[in-house]
Amino acid sequence: MSNPWIQELWRTLTIAAISLLIGWLFDAVALCLLLGLGVYAGWHMRQVYRLERWLRHGKRFHPPEAQGIWEEIFQYIYRLQQRNRKRKRKLGSMLNRFQQATAALPDATVVLSDGEHIEWWNAAAADLLGLIYPRDVGQHVGNLIRNPVFVAYLNSGDYEIPIQIHAPAKLHIALSVRLISYGTGQRLMVARDITRIQQLERMRRDFVANVSHELRTPLTVVSGYLETLLEEDDEPAVRWRKTLTSMHEQSRRMQGIVEDLLMLSRLETQAQPEQLTPIDIPVLLAQVKDDAQRLSGDQAHHITLEVDRSIWLLGNESELRSLFSNLAFNAVRYTPAGGQIQMRWYADVQGAHFAIKDSGIGIAAQHLPRLTERFYRVDVGRSRGTGGTGLGLAIVKHVLLRHDGQLQVESQLGQGSTFRCDFAPNRLSRQAQPAVG
Repeated sequence: MSNPWIQELWRTLTIAAISLLIGWLFDAVALCLLLGLGVYAGWHMRQVYRLERWLRHGKRFHPPEAQGIWEEIFQYIYRLQQRNRKRKRKLGSMLNRFQQATAALPDATVVLSDGEHIEWWNAAAADLLGLIYPRDVGQHVGNLIRNPVFVAYLNSGDYEIPIQIHAPAKLHIALSVRLISYGTGQRLMVARDITRIQQLERMRRDFVANVSHELRTPLTVVSGYLETLLEEDDEPAVRWRKTLTSMHEQSRRMQGIVEDLLMLSRLETQAQPEQLTPIDIPVLLAQVKDDAQRLSGDQAHHITLEVDRSIWLLGNESELRSLFSNLAFNAVRYTPAGGQIQMRWYADVQGAHFAIKDSGIGIAAQHLPRLTERFYRVDVGRSRGTGGTGLGLAIVKHVLLRHDGQLQVESQLGQGSTFRCDFAPNRLSRQAQPAVG
């Protein structure tokens, strides 16, 4: 097939030549050339009109009949239309499959456009969030879910961690809500029913708290009787002293586990007080240092403390004492005799910090992410031998959560460890006292 543009050029030249010939014969060259080209331009205008009518008002699938370059133009547009129709059918099919798959999900799913306006939702979202079609299409999601926690989460722009709220349409149901960004300014909101999980977690906490509370009294009685027997000097007591000593050590260890479990239960269930109390952290750390030195005993660890006495902290004294004590006692337990333990309390623009560095055995990298799990031990035998309960760092994590803090751990095998507690600036309470080391 020849090039249509060449054909069109020849057609134009032919019309011009014929017009010139007729004009030469009738001695009106300019007029005939103008008339010939005008007729040719009129024909082009008619094709443009037909094209516009076809694109705007045409109902036919196939293009109108045409000749020359216009036939090529009509066919090219026709092929574009075919490709667009196929693309639309494919996109429509994909959208239908997406909506069918999302509609089958048990989790509430809402598609949000740029500006957090609701575009689409599944049946679970209608049930849990109370969305009604078509009334709520195009509505801002913050106007329909007015929970302050959700509104703050929506405006924060940080959607890495999901939030927990009650379902707007069913207040007895607890939801875990997360926003997922995709495309250009679009978000997918997923809300999962976690009521059953919360109930099981509450049952677990209640069970642990009740069992721990019930074990406290009999363990105290057993430990008391064992202490009494160990103080006896008669022949049966001497004969069974080794066994009684082992029993007494294990009962004391069980008492420690019970106390730590009760502490964890209180941290998980008690609401944080509205009025925060300024805590004299330098004095508290001095007491913790003395306790750690007594725990060290004959191992003679070299424990140092550097504090800024002007820095206090808003919080709960007993919880903070437990936090610092657990970190200090762990450093003593896992540092060889005569080792170095450095404690430091300081502040900078990022908040207040408590760091404790030891020259102990260190921790392998694969264990670091799980250190704050309950009963997780890097070395089970060594932990039991040193009297650890496996709950100390879990308590540290919960106390930090209640005090807007985070735990950072740096450690290498054979080179010791550094545990650092970072507290938010809003927790600081500056006192008019000079800083000392």
